[in-house]
Order: sequence, then C-alpha cells, then structure tokens
Amino acid sequence: MTAQMIVRIDPELKLKVNNIAKIEGKNFSEVVRELLEDYVKSRDINSYIDDLWGRIGGKLASNGFKSGDIKRIIAESREKN
Repeated sequence: MTAQMIVRIDPELKLKVNNIAKIEGKNFSEVVRELLEDYVKSRDINSYIDDLWGRIGGKLASNGFKSGDIKRIIAESREKN
C-alpha cells in the first residue's frame, strides 16, 4: 500500500519537473518517488553497508571464491566486529 503526500513547491519548478518527466516517459509522482528513494538510499547506513558487502562479495567471486565461501567470509567478518 502506498501513502499520499502533499508537498508545496514553486509552480515554475513543478512545470519544469513535469516537462522533463514527460520527456523521460514518467509522471511527476514517479520522479518524486525516485528522488526520495535515492535520498534515503544515499543516507541510510544499513543500505550503504549492504551495498558494500555486495561489492566485496563481487570482488571475492571474481577472484574465484564460491558463494558459500563468500557467505562464510562475510559472516566471520561481521562476528569479529
């Protein structure tokens, strides 16, 4: 389920966002949702850490480690901290 939000913005800004969104095949709400998701993602430390572990896992995989090895290495590392 989604929640509705009312935001007040300058009419000129709204017009510009609408025009750009149309060019991209989106509507105003989609643009606002994307912006809010990006905002939270860039500031949410848990998401950052999960992304970091994902990148570390990718590096380990590219160096020949198997999925089980990667999970074990990550779990061991988390336990130490």
